[in-house]
Amino acid sequence: MDEIKVGSVIIGRNNKPFIIAEMSGNHNQSIERALSIVDEAANAGAHAIKLQTYTADTITVKGAYTINDENSLWNGKELHDLYKLAYTPWEWHKTIFEHAKKRNIIAFSSPFDTTAVDFLESLDVPLYKIASFENTDHILLKKIAKTGKPVIMSTGVSSIADIDESVRILKENGCKDLVLLKCTSTYPSSPENTNLNTIPLLAKMFCCNVGLSDHTMGVGASVAAIALGATVIEKHFTLDRAEGGVDATFSLEPHELKSLVLETERAYLALGKPFIGVQEIEKNSLKFKRSLYVVEDIKEGDIFTKENLQSKRPSFGLHTRYHDMILGKKAKSDIKKGSPLSWELIA
Repeated sequence: MDEIKVGSVIIGRNNKPFIIAEMSGNHNQSIERALSIVDEAANAGAHAIKLQTYTADTITVKGAYTINDENSLWNGKELHDLYKLAYTPWEWHKTIFEHAKKRNIIAFSSPFDTTAVDFLESLDVPLYKIASFENTDHILLKKIAKTGKPVIMSTGVSSIADIDESVRILKENGCKDLVLLKCTSTYPSSPENTNLNTIPLLAKMFCCNVGLSDHTMGVGASVAAIALGATVIEKHFTLDRAEGGVDATFSLEPHELKSLVLETERAYLALGKPFIGVQEIEKNSLKFKRSLYVVEDIKEGDIFTKENLQSKRPSFGLHTRYHDMILGKKAKSDIKKGSPLSWELIA
């Protein structure tokens, strides 16, 4: 699979994980809070800050549906009202993007209809994200693909046939750089339904970079995803869960985002390459392996026994593979307790 260049950052297996902080509606309709979210994402070391570009009217229609699910964070909310509360005003986008540029963090967005793509193109976004619920909207997929920019697509609530068809549509319409994100579209999701072993399967099936859109609490699932080959991690982000927000409940706070950046990078670095043997950095530690030592004072002619010849650290004596062979042989000279055994000491 090819590497993907986004600004000065490269997405790929030979590079550190690309970490996306998803602002969503956690700005709570405050531009100042939105800019603070950008600042804290940059301070934490995230590579990108992501917005969502829609209005209540472009994503749904008034009266279409009211959520009736006791397990939902938004139970009882009418969809139009929820999206009106959560949307990021379009007139904020330019200010947020410019602020992100000053903070040296990539800013981009998930468009939810074709008018949002046109708007984001006017701001020259460097890449696009397709949300799980939009990943079968062929009208939107074609529009995004024709921009020729890299695309990150979540795969939540999708069959393999859905994903295959959507990937084909993207590629047929000009998308050359694609990242698929394993995603479980519940909010929050649990580790038990995250199924991270899907990551290498998606990578093999679609020959592209694969990552995780992580709705679980904490950073454990994301770190594990890196070990399975994920190159991109997306997590919802807020300044303070206690201050509320439509997605605050399952969003990371600044210190947690910093931990995510650090621990996923550690996981990536720890993968290394297949290697069995003594590494150069380990060679100085060879001395701490076991070898044969005389553990009692021995006189010339004394016999080596299990009591006076034992396996000890460091490794300056004969290898322990010779232990049984040496037992019963005689000492060639006096040997002090604590001496490493050598062939010269054996008669």
